[in-house]
This record gives sequence, C-alpha cells and structure tokens, in this order.
Amino acid sequence: MRGPLTIAVAQPRCAVRDVAANAVAHAVAVRAARARVVVFPELSLTGYELDAPVVPPDDPRLSPLVEACAETGTVALAGAPAGGAGGAAWIAMLAVDGAGVAVAYRKLYLGGAEPERFTPGAEPAVLEVDGWRLGLAVCKDTGVPEHAARTVALGIDVYAAGVCEHERDAAVPGDRARRVAADHGVTVAVASFAGPAGGEYVRTPGGSGIWAGDATVLAEAGPEPGAVVRATLT
Repeated sequence: MRGPLTIAVAQPRCAVRDVAANAVAHAVAVRAARARVVVFPELSLTGYELDAPVVPPDDPRLSPLVEACAETGTVALAGAPAGGAGGAAWIAMLAVDGAGVAVAYRKLYLGGAEPERFTPGAEPAVLEVDGWRLGLAVCKDTGVPEHAARTVALGIDVYAAGVCEHERDAAVPGDRARRVAADHGVTVAVASFAGPAGGEYVRTPGGSGIWAGDATVLAEAGPEPGAVVRATLT
C-alpha cells in the first residue's frame, strides 16, 4: 500500500534569464518545503523570456537543485525551455531528483507569441512518485477542458501545473484549479509566479495553491515572492 504524499507549490523570486541564480532559489525552496514533490511555475528556471536559450537536462547550472533534491528526497517539477533534434523547442516541465534531470512533459496548448518559437507537445504525461500518479500541465493547458480530461483518463491522483499569469488575472489559476478538481475529483496543485517574472510579466500575483478533489482549498500562498505551501495527501 502506498503511504501519504506531501506535495508543495513554490513561487521563488525570479532572476530573469539567470538559470544559475534561479536553480539556487529553487534549491532553497526545496529545502524549505519539506515535501516529496515540489511544483514550480512555468519557465521558472529562466523567467518568461520566450527567446531564452534551452536548458539541457545535463546543464551544470542545475547542480544546486539536484543536490537539494538528493539531500531531501524531493522530486522537483521545474519549468524551462527544452530543445530537441533539428532545433525544435518546447515549453517543458523538468523532473529533478537526486539522480539528475529529465524532461517530464512538454506543454500542449501554446498561447500568445509562444508558437513563434515553440512546438506543442505531442500528448499528456503522467509522472509516478511512490505510487501516486501526477498528471502534468503548464499554464494554458489548465484552461483547456480537453487537456484535463485526457490527462485524467490516464489515471491520475493529482493534476500538477506550473503557470505564469499577469497580476490582473490573479483569479485565473484558482478558478481553473477548482474547475478541474470539481469536474474530475482529483487533487490540483498549481505553482504560480509572484513578483517580476520576465517578458511582459512585470507583475505577477502569486496565489499558488493546492485544492482537494471537492475543490476546497488545502493550502494557498499569498502574493509574496519566495512563498512555499504544502499539503499531505492520504
């Protein structure tokens, strides 16, 4: 039988385009979270800079985050641009643990100027941690009912998303999270940027949170950069 899962959502301060500094900030959040899984915002390792260079899984700048995950036994879900053969690029969610880094998911639904550089992912993805199945999502994915439906159909316990929203859209991540939870009866964990996040996102609202399958709030951060909140699922 599987045991409880402690999951956290983090909204670290963002040093735009500075992967090394952001990896250190992620490591600080991982150590503070005291969680098995920590979810970070969309493009959290670069900030929302659509022309930022891709971050390969073996990038040495990620070492502080790998080390923090090794020390704490954490799986971190961090956001970064990922590259592939022929110059293809995706908005990706990286899975980081003590053994290293892997691309766990590629964003399916692109918005705004994103299609000018990035390719949509091919399919939904699930990451299994200690017998818990986490369906993965990035920002606009959470607003497309088909994405949640296709992901839930794979058999998941948690819908985990990293997002980036304007301050004027502060209510959007929570509204979408509650809809997914209510429609599908799964826990939803959403990590949202707080403070400046790069590009047009001069002000972002934070409000990262975790919602139960009945859409009630299990944990919710405020608007401050650096906040981390957690919940234990049984």
